[in-house]
Formats: sequence, C-alpha cells, structure tokens
Amino acid sequence: MSKASEEAQKQLDRIVALGYPDVADMSAAAFRALARPLIRALEDCGDEAGLDTRILLVPTRELVSPESLIARTSINRMAGFTTMPPRDIASFLPQDGFEPPEGPFYLVVEPHTGTCYINREPDVARKLIDSDERLPLTLEEGLAIATQHPEWLLEKNGFNLLGSRSADGRVPSIWMSQNAPRLGAVWPNSRHTWLGNAYCMARRGVSLFR
Repeated sequence: MSKASEEAQKQLDRIVALGYPDVADMSAAAFRALARPLIRALEDCGDEAGLDTRILLVPTRELVSPESLIARTSINRMAGFTTMPPRDIASFLPQDGFEPPEGPFYLVVEPHTGTCYINREPDVARKLIDSDERLPLTLEEGLAIATQHPEWLLEKNGFNLLGSRSADGRVPSIWMSQNAPRLGAVWPNSRHTWLGNAYCMARRGVSLFR
C-alpha cells in the first residue's frame, strides 16, 4: 500500500466509526465499498502521483449532507455545533471552478487552514489565494478538516471556506466556540482576527488517476 492509500483508509475508518453510513442511510459495508475504487487507485499509483499523507478524504454532499456533519466533530469530547438551520447550511454551494470531482468520494491535496491569510476579508483573501495559485476550500472540505484534524482548530486557527457561498453572499466558517468546533458564516467584507482562509493545492477524483 502507498502512504496515501493508508491515510485514506485511516480516514475512512474514522468517518465510518462516527456514523457517516447512518447519515448516508446505508450499511457500513456499502459505504466502504463506495470508497474502494479511490483507495485502490491510491494503492496503484499514489506514490507515483506525488501524494502522501497530506490528503483529505471527502464524501460529496450527494452521499452525506453537510448539515448532518458538524455534530460528528468533537474536541476533548465536546461535540461540534451550529446555530444555523439545516436549510441555511445546505444553501452554501461550491462556487464555479471549485466543484468536487465526480464522487461519491474524492481527495483534497495538501489542505491548510490558511494561517497566512488570517485576519483578511474573504473577498481580499480570495484574490490572494488565486494569485498564489491555490484553491479555496468548500464547506464539505472544511468539515473534513474539522473531522479528521480537529486539533488544527486548537493549534492553528479557525477558517473561512471561500470555495462555498450562499445566495446572499455569505461564506461558511469553522472556529472554536465554547470549547467545541462551531460552524457559522461570515460576510465577504468582514474581518476576524481568529479566522484564516483555508485552501488546498488540488482536488483529485478516482477518474484523475486513470
């Protein structure tokens, strides 16, 4: 197995243990089977493709709805939460150019909480991310960070997810509140000292390994 396939399998095991198959309304075996083609592709060419453990395994919203996932994150046994209604969360859609590869699972390569873009208005940070040839993360990808690497919220910073936006212009954000991960939203011209603007270097679907 490659380093990337081992990491993807580890992340799959974690979300299965957290009840993602229940969210998807299927058995754990059926849920795992949907990720098998991507993990098999990583086994065959993960190292050759330059991939290592710096990846995120992300289920698309067609498989698991994002409004169901924040409560499955936790830090020190404090469950994640949101005050936004499910319909509001569902309204945060990927922007043009940041749609996920064909699913039900795909990879985010070299995710980061955007420390270098901290305390920047989302619209300003978006221009900086573009100029640095990076890709802003979406809501689903930010939830994957909070699920797989909750310690990043403690060790680094909360973050905006500029790859998604609602019809009224808001962007989703994840930060620490009441000692737990919190999903919220900010306006594109607002600035917060504790929020970075998360990004990655690439997205890879199973078809991109062929």
